[in-house]
Amino acid sequence: MAFNHLSRGQHDALGRISIGVMTDLRPMKPHPDPSEAALDRLVGTRGRQDRLTHMEHIPARPAQYADWPTGLRTEVLEAVAAAGIARPWSHQAEAAKLAINGQNVVIATGTASGKSLAYLAPVLSALLDGTEAKNGRGATGLYLAPTKALAADQLRRLGELRSAAGPESPLSRVRAAGYDGDTPFEEREWVRQYASYVLTNPDMLHRGILPGHTRWASFLRALRYVVIDECHSYRGVFGSHVAQVLRRLRRLCARYGANPVFLLASATVADPGQSAARLTGLPVAEVTEDGSPRGATVFALWEPPLTEMSGEHGAPVRRSATAEAADLLTDLVLDGTRTVAFVRSRRGAELISVIAQERLAEAAGHAAARRVAAYRGGYLPEERRALERALHSGALLGLASTSALELGVDVAGLDAVLLAGYPGTRASLWQQAGRAGREGQGALAVLIARDDPLDTYLVHHPDSLFRQPVESTVLDPDNPHVLAPHLCAAAAELPLTEPEDLELFGPSAPILLPQLERRGMLRRRGGASWFWTRRERAADLVDIRGEGGAPVRVVEADTGRLLGTVDAGSAHTSVHTGAVHLHQGRSYLVRELDLDESVALVAEADPPYSTVARDTTAITVLGTDREVAWGEARLSFGSVEVTNQVVSFLKRRLLTGEILGETKLDLPPRTLRTRAVWWSVTEDQLEDAGVLPEELPGAAHAAEHASIGLLPLFATCDRWDIGGVSVPLHPDTGLPTVFVYDGHPGGAGFAERGFQRARAWLSATLEAITACECERGCPSCIQSPKCGNGNDPLDKPGAIRLLTLLLAGAPDAHTAGGGDGAPGPTESGAGGASPIGGSPVGGSTATDGAIGGSSVGGAVGGSAVSDDGAPGAESAEAKRL
Repeated sequence: MAFNHLSRGQHDALGRISIGVMTDLRPMKPHPDPSEAALDRLVGTRGRQDRLTHMEHIPARPAQYADWPTGLRTEVLEAVAAAGIARPWSHQAEAAKLAINGQNVVIATGTASGKSLAYLAPVLSALLDGTEAKNGRGATGLYLAPTKALAADQLRRLGELRSAAGPESPLSRVRAAGYDGDTPFEEREWVRQYASYVLTNPDMLHRGILPGHTRWASFLRALRYVVIDECHSYRGVFGSHVAQVLRRLRRLCARYGANPVFLLASATVADPGQSAARLTGLPVAEVTEDGSPRGATVFALWEPPLTEMSGEHGAPVRRSATAEAADLLTDLVLDGTRTVAFVRSRRGAELISVIAQERLAEAAGHAAARRVAAYRGGYLPEERRALERALHSGALLGLASTSALELGVDVAGLDAVLLAGYPGTRASLWQQAGRAGREGQGALAVLIARDDPLDTYLVHHPDSLFRQPVESTVLDPDNPHVLAPHLCAAAAELPLTEPEDLELFGPSAPILLPQLERRGMLRRRGGASWFWTRRERAADLVDIRGEGGAPVRVVEADTGRLLGTVDAGSAHTSVHTGAVHLHQGRSYLVRELDLDESVALVAEADPPYSTVARDTTAITVLGTDREVAWGEARLSFGSVEVTNQVVSFLKRRLLTGEILGETKLDLPPRTLRTRAVWWSVTEDQLEDAGVLPEELPGAAHAAEHASIGLLPLFATCDRWDIGGVSVPLHPDTGLPTVFVYDGHPGGAGFAERGFQRARAWLSATLEAITACECERGCPSCIQSPKCGNGNDPLDKPGAIRLLTLLLAGAPDAHTAGGGDGAPGPTESGAGGASPIGGSPVGGSTATDGAIGGSSVGGAVGGSAVSDDGAPGAESAEAKRL
């Protein structure tokens, strides 16, 4: 996050730079055309009039100023003034006041609202006080960002503030340093001994700082503030892990006599104070009234046209959002409009970049093509940093990015943002759209619908985007699969004691400790202390990103050159043998995936297709926690075991999506114990609704596909976080049953949110299917591109009848499972999914959310069909940065 008061000249202080082939620079347009005029030009080009489904005008907002609170150092205020900020906005002053008074606070205001200055002012004041101590750091601060890129951006912004103050300013005595996986080992010792403001990420805190806390003793002893930036990104299993890491940090700080104040910055979310309290385990005040000015924004909803191509079973196919975004990016760059196109996958980012470069080269020459690039996870550190500098300086005019740039990296002067597909949550939607207009000018945002049920529903139901509140953050720190390894890590840092530590780690801790003792992980001594017993590092038991093991290295077979990495959990679906892998605009074919060595060997190639993995899934009910009668039907929530195996991949022609063929794969199955919501109907209900026995598999399968696609509208997740299975006769329920499950060990709260909002969720699912103009089903309603059963059988009319009969018995909104009320915090509970027996602690059966792709559950009665297993290759692009 940036200060956002700086002038354009100060934003571009780095000047022109040259990296690689990006050497042709042109002056930026000083005054871009109004955003509505830019949209008119896009719509009026190449007969696109029918693609615009809605245009929303978001009016400008004037600034509201306030005075800085007393207690801030004069030197800090002088530096802020020297940076061109005469007075703070009202939310900045309010947050600074709370921080100075020792209150934990979360600032939940819009993108580009200057949240970083709100917490930097009190932090720098405290650090300046600390410079007067004998050792020069009588006070320290810790900054946590979800990505390395964001931490590096914050360090640069702090440097700009000190530069504005001048070399003689006392701020020069504040020693700030980054500490992440890219930090050279020779620099790390200096950071530990001398830095007073350390900028890092939760991964380094978990794996480096906390296990080595004795070397950080002087830093932790003086810790006054902990800043948690972009805290809304800490959701699901990742957020639950981070919550436990923060509890370990608080425990060690107390051991060294420190009681730091937590300052959190968040995008606009529902209940930010409650979400921040769940994350930190502390009461947190919230600041939500945004006093920053905002330029007018034109937000367009855009649906690509139907093509002449036919998909599976003759279904109509729309032009891909990737191809459409590449065209729009090309036109905007030709128009001199500085644009970022956000895309959900790494492959999509590379494709948009390559297509736009080719079309720009044809239209305006190679110099124009050099001003477009891709930005994603998996690049080497030096590649990422060069791209960040080029975009910031203006060397790049167009960028195709994954969510890596969503999280607060300051990119000033953007005119437009393209979203190639709904990003999964309203919070991410507004975060990405807010990247344009970051200097207060007008902005254009365009959401381009993918050919799937949720995107199609949203572009035809604009009120679901513009008239609904942003979601609340879902996380469950008491998830035993999350908590167990952190109890081991905490015991390795300092022996756990009763009752203080058990209260800190929550109600599940006393239940888990005896299990850990029986497994030989912990040993109890003296009746009230628990010790780590093993020789290996306890912190290495868990990957807090839920990636399920060491990353798979992508290596060029002929040269041995390391191209990048892929998360272990997504390797089965993204770098299997025969997969097409894109890196820096170049295509590679995977020759071999060696899971034992965690290496994918690739060779450069230029195939005319992309690849999509398919898999099979079986599901077993381990325990039912809650069950609600929906007439004769039943809605249930509980624990399940999911067995998944990638079995094949499809080849799809680029741009058109035409299926060219399917190739079988031989990869090992993976097992996941997690949480699920499921519903069952009786044979009498099916007979009354006219759903014939031969129609039931297709009807249930279609309803499952669509319900998975619509759940992200009601839970803070995306399609890759969840999976599903439909069974005409499930052995555990004895009835036709549809399951939707969390794709992470122990669950992530998403299925539970589906249970809580079931009536609204399934009503939207029915509406999405009914409203689709196709006759038999298409990707916009009931087909899934990752269906392991080849989208067969699917029965659209049967799905409509099945959901109608189910919803006819739904209870009212105030009944559990009725599903229209605002849900409270997620509940924990193992429900039969033992966190020890399932071996998330040092074991190998759980895959940490790596159950990817869509599937057919042949292992359950030989007749189960299922869709999107959770998370696929591209579910969390920012995480490696």
